[in-house]
Amino acid sequence: MSPRAPRVKRERSASESLLSITLGLEGFLIFFAALSAYGLDVVTPLQALVGGVGFILLLAIAGRAVRYPAGRIFGWVLQFAIIAIGIVLPLMYFIGAGFLALYAFCFVKGRSLDAAKAAHLASQEPTSSKENNA
Repeated sequence: MSPRAPRVKRERSASESLLSITLGLEGFLIFFAALSAYGLDVVTPLQALVGGVGFILLLAIAGRAVRYPAGRIFGWVLQFAIIAIGIVLPLMYFIGAGFLALYAFCFVKGRSLDAAKAAHLASQEPTSSKENNA
């Protein structure tokens, strides 16, 4: 049996990294929002647990899916869902709007960083293997 070649890791784009970090931070936000909703007796313990864990799982799935265009759209939908939590916890309107702004900034900045990297790589001269061996 021959040994398997090591798997090469896929290089993540800047926008994928920034958006997944933002969605990860929002997972912590939802954890503390669920605790707050339970502590303020706005929801039952079961609702806080199921809703919080379910939303955190959706954020984790979106964090992995942002490499695809549909995953980015799903991330945008979750941003508005976080703002909608303001129906239960009114402060979440403001916190959700802040995270929406952060997600939008990461979306725009990540795309510009990816475009700059692509332009930089395109401007470099490709070297032939003969030149490297000489």
